[in-house]
Amino acid sequence: MAIGLATCAAPVEPPATIPGDAAAQADPLPSWNDGGSKRAIVAFVARVTNERGADFVQQAERVAVFDNDGTLWIEQPMYVQLAFTLDRVRELAPQHPEWSEREPFKSVLAGDLVAALADEHRVLEMLAATHFGNTTEEFSAAVERWIGSARHPRFARPYTQLVYQPMLELLAYLRTNGFKTYIVSGGGVEFMRPWAEAAYGIPPEQVVGSRAKLEYQVRDGLPVIARLAEVDHVDDKAGKPVGIQEIIGRRPIAAFGNSDGDFEMLEWTTAGKGARFGLIVHHTDADREWAYDRGSPVGALARALDAAPARGWVVVDMKQDWKVVFPGG
Repeated sequence: MAIGLATCAAPVEPPATIPGDAAAQADPLPSWNDGGSKRAIVAFVARVTNERGADFVQQAERVAVFDNDGTLWIEQPMYVQLAFTLDRVRELAPQHPEWSEREPFKSVLAGDLVAALADEHRVLEMLAATHFGNTTEEFSAAVERWIGSARHPRFARPYTQLVYQPMLELLAYLRTNGFKTYIVSGGGVEFMRPWAEAAYGIPPEQVVGSRAKLEYQVRDGLPVIARLAEVDHVDDKAGKPVGIQEIIGRRPIAAFGNSDGDFEMLEWTTAGKGARFGLIVHHTDADREWAYDRGSPVGALARALDAAPARGWVVVDMKQDWKVVFPGG
């Protein structure tokens, strides 16, 4: 996701199924059908954790990175952070009477989302108006409030219940085998941190994303971290390997994505020495979720899909490879 930086927070409602102890399961990936994708995952983990094998990787170097939107949770019909942004415009509108006559806010308030989202400039203007000028604690509280009450327009469930059950199992399986799992997303890092640990078992310090510039300030005698109206880093496409290096400081040995925004992360990860693993979640299930790839305005997948066979990246067919999509079936 390339939406950039976000500003809201609310009590997180955890998914129906939370990553569990994979070691306690006879099959650590029960929501995966027994096919090539599942076998490739298990074989890779076995290779890098076999102390007597040629591909053994020390535990400290077992770093796995996951895109968020479309890889760990739903991203249709729009990125979740964009849905938050639109609701944030409506929430803040009483404080900005001028928005009733100013685009793109006028269109949002009138319910005309086609006009409101007509171009990237309009999206960026809404992000700037709704995401900056507050403190990190204020922003986190806004996100927590929203994530705790918002519902997906199609499924009528909290967004934190629309995480992918097979990927929750994969995260748990990797951690049980000594991997450290990170989110590396184009979404705003401060948007994801308030709920990522409850949803995925990934703590705030292991979330890498797009970010605003921050500044230490003292307001009313209290020290705060202020979110400035400037972008510090866009964690999408070529920005993902840069963000990984800046925040994690190790080249991962496994990367998981779903769109062309993840191409460089997959490329950089799998170009390293030793055993490497790249995986793409291909959305092929219109009945249980969505089917999309080339030409999609959200999560477009073309370049990475074409490159996958030659680069040895595993392509997960959601319809064929997953027994269930969301927790609870």
